[in-house]
Amino acid sequence: MRVFVTGGTGLIGSAVVAELLGNGHTVLALVRSDASAQVAAQAGAESLRGTLADLDVLRAGAARADGVIHLAFANDFSSAETVARAVAEETAAMATLGEELIGSDRPLVTVSGTPYVPGRVSTEADPLTTDGPVGGRSLAVRAVLDLASQGVRSTAIRLPRTVHNEGDGGFAGVLTGIARQSGVSGYPGDGTQRWPAVHALDAAVLFRLALEQAEAGTAWHAVADEGDQVRDIAAVIGRRLGLPVQSVPVESYGALGQIFAADQPSSSTHTRQALGWEPKHPSLLEDLENIKP
Repeated sequence: MRVFVTGGTGLIGSAVVAELLGNGHTVLALVRSDASAQVAAQAGAESLRGTLADLDVLRAGAARADGVIHLAFANDFSSAETVARAVAEETAAMATLGEELIGSDRPLVTVSGTPYVPGRVSTEADPLTTDGPVGGRSLAVRAVLDLASQGVRSTAIRLPRTVHNEGDGGFAGVLTGIARQSGVSGYPGDGTQRWPAVHALDAAVLFRLALEQAEAGTAWHAVADEGDQVRDIAAVIGRRLGLPVQSVPVESYGALGQIFAADQPSSSTHTRQALGWEPKHPSLLEDLENIKP
């Protein structure tokens, strides 16, 4: 299958591209720069130059492909305004990709976060949260899944709060970056809130399985670790960096504070049973041991 991939040179995307190429697919990767084009070429993928804002380029990429995996997102969480702009850009991009595939029965695999369900572990049957700073992404994903009724084999991979590789990535990576800057390995509140996680190489396998097998209109959970307490995550970060570990105000995390403070464990039981997905790579707490002091 010839697959058009957006975000194919990031931490998750690089793993997805390698997984696709290693299993007999070819890849057309959207790239924003010469550096990204070089990364794609070294991996064995063909490049298409453009950004999520270049809707005509997105249409052309989808038209040339047997299937699409959408991963790109402007990960600027510095303010509510930058988050809103990123969500609006991605919404238009996903709508464009979906429109190009209508009536073709080709797969469109997109991405969201695992849902937050107060008081219990979330499952694939739970709806996405549409409020909060990134709630607009949920609405865009819902629109993509609705294209199942228009001849698009649309599916969504729900990623946990941390997708990691070699000690970096996701919310845990954000905590590490803040710790390096502030001199404190902090966590919001009492730190008992739980964040799910998955290794990028395991997530990549699920993206491929969904592309190849998933029925239209379905959602899947790329969850390996159901939920690590944030204070345990901060403890490993603090030990690796030689920094004190302590609670810090939720406001310290800006636009992400509300999300960081929530207890949000998640399950992948249905995904494992239905698609035969089984994570094999190190857990988050094991992988954080790769953080360089």
